[in-house]
Amino acid sequence: VQLQASGGGLVQSGGSLRLSCAASLRSFSSYSMAWFRQAPGKEREFVAAISRSGGNTNYADSVKGRFAISRDNAKNTVYLQMNSLKPEDTAVYYCAASATYVLSTVSRSYAYWGQGTQVTVSS
Repeated sequence: VQLQASGGGLVQSGGSLRLSCAASLRSFSSYSMAWFRQAPGKEREFVAAISRSGGNTNYADSVKGRFAISRDNAKNTVYLQMNSLKPEDTAVYYCAASATYVLSTVSRSYAYWGQGTQVTVSS
């Protein structure tokens, strides 16, 4: 099982980035997917989650209205569109997959994790 996150980079405050996470999961559509992030010196925190079909989503209050999670089950890929980025969004972003829990905000609900992609927002 492999989750490969990509799309991170350096962007100015107010800019946009789209993260992608390609999964080698068998029956990708059977997994609820999520994004978490971890800033230096801080604990990993929930960002967004999406249900198996993509019909339901859940967001952290800090990103609601600015970020959008989506998935393409035909491509085994989940995305995170990030708009109106702020310096406090700077972190390593991780994608995660859960076969058991749906839309969970708790990291231990997710059995599979990607390697992370760095997002840096300059002021």
